[in-house]
Amino acid sequence: MESKPAIVWFRRDLRTADNPALIAACRHGSVVPVFISAPGEDERWAPGAASRWWLHHSLSALDNSLRAAGSRLIVRRGPTMDTLLALIRETDAGSVYWNRLYESAALKRDAQVKESLRKSGLQAESFNSALLHEPWTLKNRQGKPFQVFTPYWKTCQEQGEPGRPAPEPRSIPSPARWPKSMNLRELALLPKIGWADGFSKVWNPGEAGARRKLKNFIEDALADYPKARDIPHEAGTSRLSPHLHFGEIGPRQVWSAIQDEARTSAPQVQSAAGAFLRQLGWREFAHHLLYHFPFTPARPLRAQFEKFPWARNAKFLKAWQKGQTGYPIIDAGLRELWSTGWMHNRVRMIVASFLVKDLLLSWTEGAAWFWDTLVDADLANNTLGWQWAGGCGADAAPYFRIFNPVLQGGKFDPDGTYVTRWIPELKALPAKWVHQPWEAPRDALRKTGYPPPLVEHGAARDRALEAFSFIRER
Repeated sequence: MESKPAIVWFRRDLRTADNPALIAACRHGSVVPVFISAPGEDERWAPGAASRWWLHHSLSALDNSLRAAGSRLIVRRGPTMDTLLALIRETDAGSVYWNRLYESAALKRDAQVKESLRKSGLQAESFNSALLHEPWTLKNRQGKPFQVFTPYWKTCQEQGEPGRPAPEPRSIPSPARWPKSMNLRELALLPKIGWADGFSKVWNPGEAGARRKLKNFIEDALADYPKARDIPHEAGTSRLSPHLHFGEIGPRQVWSAIQDEARTSAPQVQSAAGAFLRQLGWREFAHHLLYHFPFTPARPLRAQFEKFPWARNAKFLKAWQKGQTGYPIIDAGLRELWSTGWMHNRVRMIVASFLVKDLLLSWTEGAAWFWDTLVDADLANNTLGWQWAGGCGADAAPYFRIFNPVLQGGKFDPDGTYVTRWIPELKALPAKWVHQPWEAPRDALRKTGYPPPLVEHGAARDRALEAFSFIRER
């Protein structure tokens, strides 16, 4: 007797290789892959504008991959449960498979879906495709969630090597009759204005783009990663973050490829591989924290920060968002973000420090801006990074650590290559003034049209230390 079709419910696992839900469905029989748009079910964390741009192109790429294997992607609009039930009736499916997400809203929704399907006599199974270690599998010696990275990472390493990634299926069995699908453009994911038009010059969403990015990183940048990763004008990082977020490549695939390269390479590459995999560990740690402390996207992990006296200044916030603070390394980062949907990680730290320490604006303001403008906007990573900058999260920067934007610019962009790429009006200034243009002759500065600093850093630092003493006293 022929088995009933299986539905694979795609979310942020937009790949065919090393996809446990897809592999399980293929073993079952004919497969109906589906993506359901239901942003309202993400509560306040529906994808931002840049993420929607990426999602549109990633879904298109997934459909191409599925068609190459004899299948296709069905696109529907939610609510999820109603949509799945409709598809089950249309296809006479007997099972639904999906890969797990770890945000609070997704966990609640998925549990309800699984319970409802099983009560209806259907097979419903979920799998891990997004993490090396799921959040509930690791605890500290007291049996509690980790809140410090180093012991967390040590425990991760003690678990041994993750399993080898599975290849993509050569063919995916098709149902006897395909259900109807929406056209992808009907989801209206692409921004109506031309803001994101330049993204396609920088990014290639999809599984093929992710594999190519990993290959290029291993061949061209891995050996120099420990030093080059902090230089914003160099291609020293992997830029895999959006591909990982949308599941176009999985962490086991990245881990295995890096380790395979390290095993046959010189000690320098082996050391660099360890440094890179540690960053993959930070991604794991972020998801660990989000799972165990689901309130942290909106509230500080450290309760004493609940009443911190953050300032409210719409003018300062808008100037920061638009890259008009008068500090070149800050403005270059924010203009890079606006133009490409991405910002170098070292610059993210400097930019975040400036917002919360120099301007005393809440970390939640920065997190919201990044959420809307980053193509790699990930709730776990975004929350961890901004709470670190605000001093209110796990492994947070101490309150007295306040980045000096002039010194940071001079250290990581000494000749101004990064700054002048994104702030071309400063190219006419000699390098000695590029990170502090207010020191240039008045006539030369006026010709650039570049704004004066919003605040004087020394005075802003004193204000921040005074404000953060509130926390120290508590």
